[in-house]
Amino acid sequence: MMSKKSPQLRFEGFTDDWEQRKLGSLTTVVRGASPRPIQDPKWFDKESDIGWLRIADVTEQNGRIYHLEQHISKLGQEKTRVLTEPHLLLSIAATVGKPVVNYVKTGVHDGFLIFLNPTFEREFMFQWLEMFRPKWQKYGQPGSQVNLNSELVRNQEIVLPNYKEQQKIGSFFKQLDETIALHQRKLDLLKEQKKGFLQKMFPKNGAKVPELRFAGFADDWEQRKFDECFNFPVSTNSLSRALLNYDEGDIKSVHYGDILIKYPAILNIKNDKIPYITGGKLEKYKSSLLENGDLIFADAAEDETVGKAVEVNGLTEENLVAGLHTIVARSKDKKAEFFLGYYINSNTYHRQLLRLIQGSKVSSISKGNLQKTLVSFPKDLEEQQKIGSFFKQLDDTIALHQRKLDLLKEQKKGFLQKMFV
Repeated sequence: MMSKKSPQLRFEGFTDDWEQRKLGSLTTVVRGASPRPIQDPKWFDKESDIGWLRIADVTEQNGRIYHLEQHISKLGQEKTRVLTEPHLLLSIAATVGKPVVNYVKTGVHDGFLIFLNPTFEREFMFQWLEMFRPKWQKYGQPGSQVNLNSELVRNQEIVLPNYKEQQKIGSFFKQLDETIALHQRKLDLLKEQKKGFLQKMFPKNGAKVPELRFAGFADDWEQRKFDECFNFPVSTNSLSRALLNYDEGDIKSVHYGDILIKYPAILNIKNDKIPYITGGKLEKYKSSLLENGDLIFADAAEDETVGKAVEVNGLTEENLVAGLHTIVARSKDKKAEFFLGYYINSNTYHRQLLRLIQGSKVSSISKGNLQKTLVSFPKDLEEQQKIGSFFKQLDDTIALHQRKLDLLKEQKKGFLQKMFV
């Protein structure tokens, strides 16, 4: 007896029950094939119009393949399955269960299954597989990678509507995916632009002025030793995450891991999520309290992000201290808001730190080594202020696009739950 169901959310005009079927009854499922050994150059040819699909392409293009870097030779084509039209594929290695559509001619290796001659609407099934992806885990041992094969996929049951309703659902999600991709491109572009501005708006090694400058400023920038510009006014605590919480407390503590991964160059005490010290008493930390404009460096990391810093901003009544693996530097004279946060994280400055890093597995930077670095800044506070504000505005725009993107992804997740059975 076929079980018949319908989803929570539906397009108007559709009332028929959905039908339960096995995937193998809707399409012929075959596995791709790979020439071996895959490293052999004879399988590849830059001049060929048949691309070679790799897992890296799937991740990079989020399953919709519009271009392929590698191309497969005539010889290689004899050892694989070549698709000259768009098909729905399913990744069964590395990114297990990821649906893929090739919009270019491609050779498909044995890490993918191909759905041939389907009776389902392709876009509908792409989205169904996207929704179902976490559920393939049930075929694996806990903690180990799932091994999908064509037999398992053929026998997987699916509840689906008639073809017309499939089309409607498919095109709704395709549009949503295109909107998400557009926001992602905007975000990537903004991040690239920021990277370019960070390189051009601070002087390159040895230069007296930056390549790109606001109108009306012509003086050379000042270059001074770090210890002439900064002192280390407070000690930092060594509290592990276990002694911090996000719910309540009198004192917030900045953890180096959050500097490296979570916080932007400007740490806003009001907006950024900073943990409290569990049971922390003000008397104990009074001499370690931070001020607006302080720089907090992460002095340890497993890679070249060591030395990333944040500029403290937005403090009014709050008590803030710096935690494990951090160094706090305070400018001896007034600097414009936001300027230091962006300058210290620019390549121009950070490159100096990389030469002074100690340690092999975990890289670290010391106060002594920080003092050996040189700091460049415009003498005119107004120029500092213009640069700081420019980058802060750019960061705010990036954060806004990121929020929009996250929201769209959340909405999609919600629709996937409600529009399929």
